[in-house]
Amino acid sequence: MSDTSLSPIHVVGAGLAGSEAAWQIAEAGVPVVLHEMRPVRMTEAHLGQGCAELVCSNSFRSDDAETNAVGLLHAEMRRCGSIIMRCGDAHQVPAGGALAVDRVGFSDAVTATLEAHPLIEIRREEIAGLPPQDWDSVVVATGPLTSPALSEAIGAATDEDSLAFFDAIAPIVHKDSIDFSKAWYQSRYDKAGPGGTGADYINCPLDKDQYEAFIDALLSGEKTEFRDWEKNTPYFDGCLPIEVMAERGRETLRHGPMKPVGLTNPHDPEVKSHAIVQLRQDNALGTLYNMVGFQTKLKYGAQAEIFRTIPGLENAEFARLGGLHRNTFLNSPKLLDDTLRLRAMPRLRFAGQITGVEGYVESSAIGLLAGRFAAAERRGLTIVQPPQTTALGALIAHITGGHLSEDGAQRSFQPMNVNFGLFPPIDVPKVPGKRLRGKEKTLARKRAMSARALADINAWIGLRDAAE
Repeated sequence: MSDTSLSPIHVVGAGLAGSEAAWQIAEAGVPVVLHEMRPVRMTEAHLGQGCAELVCSNSFRSDDAETNAVGLLHAEMRRCGSIIMRCGDAHQVPAGGALAVDRVGFSDAVTATLEAHPLIEIRREEIAGLPPQDWDSVVVATGPLTSPALSEAIGAATDEDSLAFFDAIAPIVHKDSIDFSKAWYQSRYDKAGPGGTGADYINCPLDKDQYEAFIDALLSGEKTEFRDWEKNTPYFDGCLPIEVMAERGRETLRHGPMKPVGLTNPHDPEVKSHAIVQLRQDNALGTLYNMVGFQTKLKYGAQAEIFRTIPGLENAEFARLGGLHRNTFLNSPKLLDDTLRLRAMPRLRFAGQITGVEGYVESSAIGLLAGRFAAAERRGLTIVQPPQTTALGALIAHITGGHLSEDGAQRSFQPMNVNFGLFPPIDVPKVPGKRLRGKEKTLARKRAMSARALADINAWIGLRDAAE
């Protein structure tokens, strides 16, 4: 039910996240003003002025809700009345098991749907700097191409460096795909840091021949190319790609992230490893491990091929491969509360890629949640979080607290696609007379997680409907 006596909520940015946030707010009966700076100010990547313009791939990736986490996220968003999924489905083009869309038709449909909503006003203007003080509820959904003025204002307000840089991110591996007949747990010199046990890293050893072959593969592997508008953005000094380090000398990695000191291989304690790759726990559930210091600009195919030559990672399943991005994102676990509000300035909520998610669908999903949270707050309703067993809940847990250990210490935070490693573990259903192994067991676990998620998202939607 709409209530035009309510003050409007302002949404800054009409990309996928902002469009979804505005839609969810209006559908909850709250007036919304959607601010989009195009065409007054264009970006280096956008070609037009439509809402939810897709600037890279036209694919929303897999639509398999049974065994794929992003397909599951599609299904949950559809059940939540997503405008992005509705218009995506209406403008689908053939792409096998993926959901790909006609870019122009999709953007035109989102724009027309938003313009037709009686509670949505679209203003074409740049919000330079922080939104005005009299805007008491704002969703900032400006993405990785946030305007310089707004980016600098956010940085000043959060006391964090939010300016654009090339952020080379490291691959993340599913722990249960690591071969522990070759790998082992140990911290350097068995040192137990804050909240640690002295066995906080997974270690994968290389002998001299394996290391030399690895360096050769790094140097010759196919790398990503920069777009014209990205070429003048510098690397982040603390996050150099491993290829750049290897180019500085063949021994550089052995004296950097692959140094073997302080570690003893329990599988062969008499032999000193020539180099060691370490993986560090990446989420509170302990299901995902980050390859320490392995930021990379190798293309995805080259990464999978090269990194699977590392002993212990021959059958590695990657929750996320490495990449190189011009990026503006918040240190969300530190800066945002669990309803996506900026702790230092609660009138501001953030949504989309700026919060630390990767991908069109994930950005839209965080826009969906930010819009629902803002609307509930405006209407004086209790905000109910989606369970972490759902794709929506797993994503928001990742960006607002998934990198905190039990003692509250924060682990490194980097952007992430939705994946089953973000979900709480589940027991794989037993099949009478059959013992599941390998891929069969993995698929059974994913199906069980998906079934649990869909049941739980239905219950969450029911709780919200009852509250309203």
